[in-house]
Amino acid sequence: MTTHRKKIHSKTVTQFVRHGGKTTRNLVLGALITDIFCMGQTAYAQTPDKPVAPVTPITPTTAATPAKVTNPTVPAKPEETDSKTGAVGKAETKPAASDAPTNGSGEPPSVTVQGERPSNRIDRQVYDVKADVASTNGTAADALNNIPSVSVDPDGTVSLRGSTKVQILIDGKPSAMMQGDNRGASLNAMPSHDIESIEVINNPGAQFGNEGGGGPILNLVMRRNRQPGGYGVVNANAGSAGRYNSAVSGSYHEGPFGIQGGVNFRHDGRNSVGDAVRALTNPDQHSTQTSSSAGLNNSSGINAAITYNVGTKDTLAANFSYARRNNDNKSTDHYLNFGQINNDYVRSTQRGGESTNYSWGGRYDHKGDINGEIMRVDLRVSGSDNASSNAYSNVYAINPASFPDVHSKQNNANNIKIVDFTGDYERPDDQGLLKMGYKIANNKSEFDTSFFNIDPFSNVATLNPLRTNSYNLDEANIALYGSYQLRLNEKWGVLAGLRTEYTHIDIQQLTQGIEATNHYINYIPSFFASYKASDDTTIRFSYAHRIRRANANELNPFVVYRDDFNESSGNPKLKPAQTDSFELAYETRVIGLDMNIRGYYRTESDSILQRQIPISPTVVRTTLENGGGNHSSGIEFTLSGKLTPKLSINTSGNLLFIEQKILTSSGPRILNAVGQEILTTSGQEITRKASSLSLRGRFNYQLTEQDQLQVSLNAQGKTLSGEGYRQPNSTANFSLRHTITPSLNLVLNVTDVFNSNKTETIVDTDTLKERNTRRYDGRLIYIGLSYRFGGVTPSGAGNNRQEMRRPPPGQS
Repeated sequence: MTTHRKKIHSKTVTQFVRHGGKTTRNLVLGALITDIFCMGQTAYAQTPDKPVAPVTPITPTTAATPAKVTNPTVPAKPEETDSKTGAVGKAETKPAASDAPTNGSGEPPSVTVQGERPSNRIDRQVYDVKADVASTNGTAADALNNIPSVSVDPDGTVSLRGSTKVQILIDGKPSAMMQGDNRGASLNAMPSHDIESIEVINNPGAQFGNEGGGGPILNLVMRRNRQPGGYGVVNANAGSAGRYNSAVSGSYHEGPFGIQGGVNFRHDGRNSVGDAVRALTNPDQHSTQTSSSAGLNNSSGINAAITYNVGTKDTLAANFSYARRNNDNKSTDHYLNFGQINNDYVRSTQRGGESTNYSWGGRYDHKGDINGEIMRVDLRVSGSDNASSNAYSNVYAINPASFPDVHSKQNNANNIKIVDFTGDYERPDDQGLLKMGYKIANNKSEFDTSFFNIDPFSNVATLNPLRTNSYNLDEANIALYGSYQLRLNEKWGVLAGLRTEYTHIDIQQLTQGIEATNHYINYIPSFFASYKASDDTTIRFSYAHRIRRANANELNPFVVYRDDFNESSGNPKLKPAQTDSFELAYETRVIGLDMNIRGYYRTESDSILQRQIPISPTVVRTTLENGGGNHSSGIEFTLSGKLTPKLSINTSGNLLFIEQKILTSSGPRILNAVGQEILTTSGQEITRKASSLSLRGRFNYQLTEQDQLQVSLNAQGKTLSGEGYRQPNSTANFSLRHTITPSLNLVLNVTDVFNSNKTETIVDTDTLKERNTRRYDGRLIYIGLSYRFGGVTPSGAGNNRQEMRRPPPGQS
């Protein structure tokens, strides 16, 4: 075969770097890199997440056996194979579809498959969530809340091992809907039924970039059904206080062609009440704020994916999704400022708006002549458009003579667009697997805020320039990476990788006419090792260096009005935080249960920390700065499996120790009444320490052949937050599934049974002492039906056994 290679001129690369990387030039450069890396006979590249063909295992192989899913979100056994990604633990991957045997008539034989759990891989833990009892009416936030060491607040804030610096991917790719302030609402709107599994990647390897904030990764692997013929699921649920949701999904595969997709609708939300008590020491000032927020929102979405096998070696795929939701809300805030004029008043806020999220993409896969060799080119485009309008009205206990701010209005609009173009290639050899690839990405964010003062007499709106802002950020990334997974012997396997990233950032503060540019290169190593101590025991070690770049909001210096007590601003001088993370894991089986114990240590320099600065007797500004750094360590455990034929458990815990240092210039050391050091704003390095224990338990009991009961308990320990800390929190959920027919189930869910879910933060510095508490609706009840049709014939009620046919030769 003749290989044609094209030369990349240095002028082309120079122009790209100089101008920050526009989308068209990104695609052209990406195509050239693909041609060089991937099309030659001796080329090496990488498929980061989902290799199509079997790969060389790094541990001894045995025949793969089906494993019945007995418990939702059960961590996979070390010896099992990830059925979606093709990653290998102990067991060898399944034969390619083209090797499927046929019966005498030429038709493929039918086989019985029991829902197979994904396996832990050398660089991540994979948790099966599709069999969760509550998945038919839950959200992505609910699914994440069931993962060990992951916590999602009712407002959508995600933390992993006590840290909120978490990157969320969808099918291994960044998405605009999972960035910025939009992420929480998107997680609360996405149906959990659409998620196949969740991958926890505490130490990401070379194939993963640092866009979207960097840090550890939670990868949502969406369902991709490949059963021949047609298959579908219909879910319909009704909840308390007028809540309801429904979803329809299905797929059809025949020969080389396959299509699948779904639509969903949700009318849901969480009402809340809150209170805040604040004391300033200079000047001495005390104030309180009580608030309430109410409003159920509508969200809807549609998604589809199409695949077509062009012969036996080439596959074309395309996908798109579109989601829309409104953001209507009513809230009231009661402000009481002791010792101030006009100190007692109520502010009413009427918010209206909507958000749209979209994505589309295409992929081309080519299998090489060597078994397991594959090249993939993937283009993903995603966007998020958000708009809202807030109308404020103040009612004073004693009307002020000048009527300040009696009526006002604030309009907000922000848009995010991400273009992600990757080329990946992997090639196995006798000893292991070599992967290489590239990535070209562009992330553009636009923010526009307008604030109007409304005259109480004429009702004329006048633009307030001090609270009006327009701001753009354009970030371009080019990355090259490579890794090699080596099987040293029957017990040892290693995986080493290196990623090089070039980042170019353009900032435009349009309101103030300020422009700035920054660019830099980062080298990001990673290393993994596994040792198979016995058939049931594996020891793993991992290390990764990561960077966390500040996002668009965090870099915007404009002061944003939040309410009469609070405002916020970013910091364009923020540097990327540098993180080195180590982990040692012990995976085994004890009395028939799967047990994982993980010890971890993470150190971070130039940490991006939140600061709260009093700027008036009543107003506090929240901003960001690079601190000295922090260190965290801990022990995480999971224990799961069947205790009895009817009872299965999935328990986990995380004991976290954290030390945080904040660098200032100089100043006295201040102690509070009990001798603890207080964070000072006047100087010197301050060290804060905290320990936290979080526990989670899920218990499934088969009451009868048709009834399954699930109880979930979740307790989060105290954690550091900004200049203060968050108090412990606990919740309990209850689910019951009744099998009416082999295809029809009735599901009952009760969320937050004891109405205990709340967030409480405390700040204690030398100039500011504050306590904020917010409680959310609890005891939410949902009841609904789930109906499955076509393609699958359950072999018995009350279990997960499914009869399906092997795909015919040539079909994936």
